[in-house]
Amino acid sequence: MLKIGKYNSLRVSRNVDFGAYLEDEEGNEVLLPARYIVSPLQPGDDMEVFVYKDSEDRPVATTERPFAEVGEFAYLQVTAVNNVGAFLDWGLIAKELLVPYREQKMKLSRGMVVLVYVYLDDATKRVVASAKIDKFVGNRFPRYRLGEKVEALVYKRTELGYKAIVDNLFHGMIYENELYAPLEIGKRIPAYVKQIRDDGKIDLVLSGGHDGRVDALMEKIVERLKAQPECFLPISDSASPETIRATFQCSKKDFKKAIGHLYRERKIMITDGGIRLNLEA
Repeated sequence: MLKIGKYNSLRVSRNVDFGAYLEDEEGNEVLLPARYIVSPLQPGDDMEVFVYKDSEDRPVATTERPFAEVGEFAYLQVTAVNNVGAFLDWGLIAKELLVPYREQKMKLSRGMVVLVYVYLDDATKRVVASAKIDKFVGNRFPRYRLGEKVEALVYKRTELGYKAIVDNLFHGMIYENELYAPLEIGKRIPAYVKQIRDDGKIDLVLSGGHDGRVDALMEKIVERLKAQPECFLPISDSASPETIRATFQCSKKDFKKAIGHLYRERKIMITDGGIRLNLEA
C-alpha cells in the first residue's frame, strides 16, 4: 500500500511520455513526473521516492526530499495565507503544506517560522500540519533504557534549560546546569536518556556511554583532531579548565576522562605538548 506523506520503496512498472509509473508490492501505481527523472529508468528498477497528493487529490511521487514527513516535527516558514489557512515551505517545488486555521495556536502570517507536526488528515487523506504540538507529544509512556541514545529537537528555552521533543514522540528536558554552551532552537541533536519521570517526561544529557557524559566528547575530540594540521592539538590534561572549556565546551574532569578512554583505545597519543590522532589505529 502506498504510504502518503512518507518515503516509499517502489519499482518502475512502465514509462510514459510524461514520466514513469512506479508500483508497490500490491500493484498500486503512482506517477513520477518526468522533471524528476535525471537518467533513463527501466521497468523493474527499484527506487525510493516521497509520495504526496497533488491539488487534484492524486498521489504523486517525487525524488525531492521534504523538510519533514508524516509523523515528524519541523520548523517551517509561512509562504502564504488565505481563507483556508497558512501555507508552509515544505521543501517541495510543486507542493506547500497547509496549516488549517483550526490547527493554529496563533494567527500565522507570511514570513513567520513555526514549529509544526506533520500528519495525515483522517477525513481528506491529505498531508497537513498542526502548530498545536502538545496534542501530538507524550501520548504514551516512553520505554527507553537509561543511557539510550535518542534524537532531540530543541524547541524552547526556559529558566531550567531547554525543552525538546524526543524521537518525534515524547517531552524531553535538557537542564541548563548540565550544559557548557547554549543550544540552538530548532536544531536536532543526539542526546541520551538520563531519567524517565513518573509523568513520562524525559530528562536528557548530551553525552552518554562510559559514565553518562563522555562518549559525545570523545567523538568531538577525534573530529577536531582530524581537522587539524598533522592531526595535532596543543592541549592536554594539564591545560587550564578555562582553556578546555573554551575549546570543547566541557569540564576539565570530562576532558581527562575522554582522552583517557581514547588513549586506552589507541585512538590518540598523548604528548607533553598536546594530543595527536593515532593514524595507525
